[in-house]
Amino acid sequence: MPYVNQFFPETRFGGFTHVDGTMNFFTRVNALLEPGSVVLDVGCGRGEYADDPVRVRRDLRVLRGKCRTVIGIDVDPASRVNPVIDEFLLLEGPKWPVAGDSVDLCLCDHVIEHVADPDAFFAECRRVIRPNGFLCIRTPNTFGYVAIAARLVPNTLHSKVLRVAQRGREERDVFPTVYKCNTRLKLCNILARNHFDSAVFTYDAEPSYLSFSKLAYYLGVAHQRYAVPGAKNAIFAFAQKRS
Repeated sequence: MPYVNQFFPETRFGGFTHVDGTMNFFTRVNALLEPGSVVLDVGCGRGEYADDPVRVRRDLRVLRGKCRTVIGIDVDPASRVNPVIDEFLLLEGPKWPVAGDSVDLCLCDHVIEHVADPDAFFAECRRVIRPNGFLCIRTPNTFGYVAIAARLVPNTLHSKVLRVAQRGREERDVFPTVYKCNTRLKLCNILARNHFDSAVFTYDAEPSYLSFSKLAYYLGVAHQRYAVPGAKNAIFAFAQKRS
């Protein structure tokens, strides 16, 4: 990103900003892992983050080797090549091919915005997670400028826009978004209905989507520093299934 060192000079020391969203989110995910944990990575993708040049961030993101097993499920058969999962299961319908009460930690990183039926999705989360197991979610906030822009642009054009906003993003990694459950209140309510105790909060990282313009990046930095919580771009949710 051409402007990150100018606005976040600490990046020169380790390669990440002090507001890096992946660092923040996965630090807490790692804190919930145990050596015997079974992890379910919902929407696991191809694992492109395994090539992250920032070693400390890559090591946080890769959960394989820190727990008993990492199972990846995805609607995209190309996710079979993911190098940082132990097992891949193809998702072909609303019912996940995972046994009930078999998962210690369910990870949903940038998945909820693609879910057309949140009630069915969270019912499956409740079914597969063991009592006292964890659900970790990172997703865009409906009221953040990233999600607002995404809703204004037709899904058919998302890949073209993201090629400008996120250089290196491949078209095959872009999926339609629907934003059916992407507010803090909606997530709190649906987690409570599905017997989860939760902490749900908004977060703003460095404005990586705005790296195409110095002015846009400057405005993004101002938003990151001064936006009210309801307008921040991401929602983090950490939940535990009641026993």
